[in-house]
Amino acid sequence: MANGQKAEGLVYKGHPLRRVGNMIYYGSMADPYIVLMQVRETKKVQDLEVATKVSLELQRTAPNLKSRDRIAKRGEKDSLYAALDFGGVWLERALSGK
Repeated sequence: MANGQKAEGLVYKGHPLRRVGNMIYYGSMADPYIVLMQVRETKKVQDLEVATKVSLELQRTAPNLKSRDRIAKRGEKDSLYAALDFGGVWLERALSGK
């Protein structure tokens, strides 16, 4: 977290998770990068909706950039877990400068 702040809500691998509808924001807007995940398709398994198609983007958080210039990486996965896993790696590498 930036400036040693404690995150409220869900945290995965040290970064906050925020959900707005079918969009999931992973990371802090105070950092230079976040991961945006969008659930595109779901299927019903018993009484639960399970994501079967999730798009993810590594985005820069600089407010002066145009929306198309913010996207650093883009991908698509077949589960939310896989998207979180890839997004976590992308975010860690981007924040460490690799």
